[in-house]
Amino acid sequence: MLNAATSSALTFSSTPNFYRSPSSLSIVLPSPKTILASYARSSVLAVMEKAITRGHLTVADSEGVHHFGTRSKGSNDVYLKVVNSDFWMRILFSQDLGFSEAYMIGDVEVDSLKAVMDLWLENESGMDSLSSAVSRITSAISGVSNAFLGQTRSKARLNAIASYDQSNELFKAFLSQEMMYSCALWSEAEGGVRGDLISGPTPGDLEAAQLRKIRYVLTAAKVKPGDRILEFGSGWGGMAIEAARTFGCEVDTLTLSKEQKALAEERIKAAGLQDVIRVHLMDYREIPPSFEKAFDAFVSIEMLEHVGSKHYHDYFKLVDFALKSSNATAVVSASTFPESRYSGYQPEDFMRKYMWPNSCLPSATALITAANTGSEARFTLEGVENHAAHYPRTLREWGRRLDANVRQDLIVRDYPSLKDKVEFDAFRRKWQYLFAYAGAGFAKGYITCHMLTFTRPNDCPINCD
Repeated sequence: MLNAATSSALTFSSTPNFYRSPSSLSIVLPSPKTILASYARSSVLAVMEKAITRGHLTVADSEGVHHFGTRSKGSNDVYLKVVNSDFWMRILFSQDLGFSEAYMIGDVEVDSLKAVMDLWLENESGMDSLSSAVSRITSAISGVSNAFLGQTRSKARLNAIASYDQSNELFKAFLSQEMMYSCALWSEAEGGVRGDLISGPTPGDLEAAQLRKIRYVLTAAKVKPGDRILEFGSGWGGMAIEAARTFGCEVDTLTLSKEQKALAEERIKAAGLQDVIRVHLMDYREIPPSFEKAFDAFVSIEMLEHVGSKHYHDYFKLVDFALKSSNATAVVSASTFPESRYSGYQPEDFMRKYMWPNSCLPSATALITAANTGSEARFTLEGVENHAAHYPRTLREWGRRLDANVRQDLIVRDYPSLKDKVEFDAFRRKWQYLFAYAGAGFAKGYITCHMLTFTRPNDCPINCD
């Protein structure tokens, strides 16, 4: 029996607390995006559980911390913090492209980009399980589109605008004085390909290595004073200037970038070489009839990535057209895929979406075959070299210079939208991602960098009898 005090404390409203009228009932359901993010998260974590067999990965997000793989001496130990749950959907639907986007916009933070890239490549076979039906379909579509439409003449100009008609001041900030946007060649004078990691970088290292590369290419091309050189891919005139200034050659060089042409001509004039170097704003497929059999040598440094597999044959057909029938040499270099990875149908990835639209990495074999068919066997393969080991240090040096020299107050003059610090930070992370992404690819053998040298049949390499 309740006493008076107890009964006075127990009061009931006419509608008990546990009851709500039907009109007041509400069921809070998760949004479709939340459901999808949760599914993506569980799917990605499940794949990582099986995929990470080399190295160790720690993933932290708002729901907890997860560990994958095992720690061991000398192996990668990566810490990854998920800031926004959109990260999981990006990974599920776009894999490495999705990761690059998440990194650029700040949806994920990592302690070391290089370590992330190394871990991904070391466990690549297991990561293939991340591919969804959607990503496989979109990859197939973008690969076919790139192969057939990516390098038409009109598209090639648009690709050049996106890739190189950017701020010349940006490229000046991280390239060497020669402004070579390609792999340098390191020697023991700079401590070799790992000298910067062993004893640290020193001023002038990159300049020395890039000048060595230019002279190495021109020596391979067997040029001599008075020779006429044709170059596809001017860059900012570094190769042409050295060919004229040191080797005494006359140069015709082609570019599709108005920004590159303007600065190259400015640099050529400053060197007093405007009478022997001509910079043409021209697609290589538009070389004039006057170029027929007019050149003693042909050089092209890392421009072939913009040609496309469908056009390799025509590219070498035009090189054959322009080179003299005897005592003539062609030297080409390009970032390449090993034969086991090469396909003429290359889908959109970070490089092709954000750095070099519609680019296509050849393989050494694809280029050699195209040179033979395009020239109708009028080329003899003289040399094949893989310079991939020299690229990671080149990229590390570019990254250091970018971090040291690219400031928001300087870059906004050419990129007004970067007044917003969030946009500027994303811009910097894009370039940092490029250098780490490419560096890991070259270091792990995922991509290579070949230099091929061709001569005319019966051209004698040296006096040997």
